[in-house]
Amino acid sequence: MAVDAADTGEIRSALVRLRRTTGLPVAFGGLVESGRRQVRISELSGTATAALSALAVTSGNGLGGKAVALTRPCAVTDYSVSRQISHEYDLPVAAEGLRSVVAVPVVVRRRVRGVLYGALRTARPLGDRTLSAAVEAARDVEQALVLRDEAGELLAAARPEPARDRADPAAWEQVREAHAALRALAPRIPDPALREELLRACGMLAGGAGVQGGGVRLAPREVDVLACVAAGATNAVAAERLGVGAETVKGYLRSAMRKLGARTRGEAVVAARRAGCLP
Repeated sequence: MAVDAADTGEIRSALVRLRRTTGLPVAFGGLVESGRRQVRISELSGTATAALSALAVTSGNGLGGKAVALTRPCAVTDYSVSRQISHEYDLPVAAEGLRSVVAVPVVVRRRVRGVLYGALRTARPLGDRTLSAAVEAARDVEQALVLRDEAGELLAAARPEPARDRADPAAWEQVREAHAALRALAPRIPDPALREELLRACGMLAGGAGVQGGGVRLAPREVDVLACVAAGATNAVAAERLGVGAETVKGYLRSAMRKLGARTRGEAVVAARRAGCLP
């Protein structure tokens, strides 16, 4: 489970949102290091020192380590004297002048991927609104990481040998399923570089690297709908996958059929494949 810049960027953005929505003066966090049971604090927002920078928090130790071990939010009103946590990290916390602290784990597929912290420099309880906002910020990171994981898995599935044997129906059907899933996932990816990589992979799977032949020029959403149809999805299922209404799907399908000179959904899929729009 490698830590990359995009994942770290999600932590950074969440900390900014957390401070903005709660008014907390300090927020910090980081991701679990690959192959280790520890979180490396890499992102600081509102800190006055570098005392917490690059701090490695081991599962079970301190407030963040407790949140990791229990996979649930944990908070203390006065960090240095709290009996609810161990005190391996009192020195850097004191150096930053933090007293009241909340730690929320980022959990993806039942695995802790990171921790978000919010803190005050005074010893007073954090209210329910603050705790809820911290949990919501962690959920935002979780959703972003899930999308990135799904994209990575689909890209891995889309990168095998470029010249697949079309005579093998089962193997080629997997290609078509991966293509449909990639097309449906791409619009949900906030990272433009990753989104572009997904769409390039779609073009490679279609056999034309995104170039449509025969004079056919389908809009991206028309290709998305046809990819779902080719995978056997109904209009309702396609709408759910693409995050649009069923009537919108019908409109894209009608437009694609008109451009392809097709009278039925099946003819449209066949025509799109011949034109290099679908695998």
